[in-house]
Amino acid sequence: MDKSTIIGIILSIIAISTGMVLKGVSLVALINPAALLIIFLGTAATVFIAFPMSTIKRLPALMKILFKETKEHDFHNLITLFTELADFTRKEGLLALEQRIDELDDPFLKSGLQLTIDGQTPEFIRDVLVEKVDAMEHRHQKGAAIFTQAGTYAPTLGVLGAVIGLIAALGNMDDTEALGHAISAAFIATLFGIFSGYVLWHPFANKLKEKSKNEVQYKDVIIEGVLSITEGESPLVVKDKLSAYLSPSDLAKLNSEADKEETNEKEETA
Repeated sequence: MDKSTIIGIILSIIAISTGMVLKGVSLVALINPAALLIIFLGTAATVFIAFPMSTIKRLPALMKILFKETKEHDFHNLITLFTELADFTRKEGLLALEQRIDELDDPFLKSGLQLTIDGQTPEFIRDVLVEKVDAMEHRHQKGAAIFTQAGTYAPTLGVLGAVIGLIAALGNMDDTEALGHAISAAFIATLFGIFSGYVLWHPFANKLKEKSKNEVQYKDVIIEGVLSITEGESPLVVKDKLSAYLSPSDLAKLNSEADKEETNEKEETA
């Protein structure tokens, strides 16, 4: 499970419920079927109207991405791999990559290296790989757009629910107690609308965008690494070029390991 998503939802529920209690509002007031129907079913209706069925069908997969802990991309290991491959190809030649390609798990990386083995030009390889990344990013944007739109519609539906509740309240002008309850219930719809829009749907969209950015960045490193190998750049050049994508701590770790390897090689030579 994605801990940050779960923690965020739990904290938001605690914040709202505790705030209501401190303000003297009973949590029982939240049990309002009409408000729940207007906000959540209404939001679902607007999403169905706004997007084609082919996009709506992706919702279960998107929810899985949101709540499932995705494996963090290890840029450090990726750069180390490309440094090793650059050294290997300079010694054995590009065609020798056939021996190493089956060891790799990443389909995108394998496809890029296969283009190199097939003798394609760097320009062609870049065009093909960038096109794949653009297509992936477009799919991700469509998924995030569902939640962005839901976050836009829900608060407005909350206002609609409040208006409907106030209309009902005006029908009880002679009964002060019933009028108070009706007005209170009317604003529950607004609460649900704002809460779902700005605490759930918009943050969900943002999380999908962040995960997409990380995936795109990882694939950008792969593209640069594949092109560097295709152009026959030295391991040191490959390492320096790809290190631009590392954080300062990861870069320090990479340099530290490189220093250890250099020390070990000197000791073996001596």
